[in-house]
Amino acid sequence: MITSHARKSLGKGLLAFLVAAFFMIAVASFAAETYTTKPFSGVAVKAGTATLTKDGAKRSIKLSADFKVPDAPDPHWQLVDSRGTTYLLDRLSLQDKKVKTEIMVPAYVPDVAKVQIWCSYAEALLGEAAFASPVK
Repeated sequence: MITSHARKSLGKGLLAFLVAAFFMIAVASFAAETYTTKPFSGVAVKAGTATLTKDGAKRSIKLSADFKVPDAPDPHWQLVDSRGTTYLLDRLSLQDKKVKTEIMVPAYVPDVAKVQIWCSYAEALLGEAAFASPVK
């Protein structure tokens, strides 16, 4: 027969376990999610990948270290959603030969299926990298 003292101790131990499990699940749900594309391919961009990171409501995309900036007059970031809608975003090349290797995905972009490098001067696709499935 279990005494009332043993029953209280067991109840406190079970409560502590449930609280700890709840906090572990809560922390895991707030951890950032990452998704990486296949390698870029195209006429001017043939290496590197893009990684989309979701941290709560924020979404950002970063180019890998092996990405080579194409020798084009005006390369830009461009995203394609699952419906094929394109979103022309920021310039890739900045002043003083700096490169914008990371961008924030605007809230109006519902999901991201592909990351493209677009030449706004020549209006030509320089390269693209697709995710295995669209990232919402």
